[in-house]
Amino acid sequence: MIQQSEITCPHCNTAKIETMPSNACQVSYECTGCGTILRPKSGDCCVFCSYGSVPCPPIQAERTGRPE
Repeated sequence: MIQQSEITCPHCNTAKIETMPSNACQVSYECTGCGTILRPKSGDCCVFCSYGSVPCPPIQAERTGRPE
């Protein structure tokens, strides 16, 4: 299970590697560049699934069919 994802702000393109929660979806994230509060896109469970380089651990587990 990959625990880190590079989250990129769609407003200012600031990218930062963050550690994802292992058993929950993170529904908001404050950009360290411009301060915008990011929220998941429609259909995504969390900000990592919308703006990250790697989806969140619960989605990774779902895709591989393995428990978290």
